[in-house]
Amino acid sequence: MVSGKRKTVFYLGIIVLFMGSASFLSVPFYNWFCKVTGYGGTTTYANYESKKISDKQIEVRFDVSLERGLAWEVIPAQRELQLNLGQTGLAFYEAYNPTNKPIAAQASFNVVPFSVGNYFTKIECFCFTEQVLQPGERVNMPVTFYVDPDILRNIEAKNVKSVTLSYTFYEIDLPETTASIAEKMKINL
Repeated sequence: MVSGKRKTVFYLGIIVLFMGSASFLSVPFYNWFCKVTGYGGTTTYANYESKKISDKQIEVRFDVSLERGLAWEVIPAQRELQLNLGQTGLAFYEAYNPTNKPIAAQASFNVVPFSVGNYFTKIECFCFTEQVLQPGERVNMPVTFYVDPDILRNIEAKNVKSVTLSYTFYEIDLPETTASIAEKMKINL
């Protein structure tokens, strides 16, 4: 009887370990899946500009939202941009911290319609790193991108005439150096 209970406890432990591991790895696996397939409007990354440029144009619209409680003000510097497929575009988002304390944030993004996500390539983006704004600081944050002309080969995406690049900013913990500087400033005041 004792060995049966041990066996049950052992198997339950294995199940708990498996379920814990699966839940821990689900977010990285989902992010990887989205990057590979473009699912959910996830864009691709490149460290080069497109070599081919098509005559077909596409309109890129810019959108932004903030997580509830984030005290920043963020707007796209321009609402839309007309580009040829393969042509490199440069857009800016303006962010402002109206508070009297430094705030760190990160941006997540997607592209709508989702079928374009795999063809929307970012070369440089403020969303690749955390952003820290000091009290009263206003910055222009650039994003460099292109829409790959290979989109014309995709039956779902080839007739898309406009794309929306959308960012959602959410607050994160201040980096250690910024947090310690802010703490020292409080003490000196």
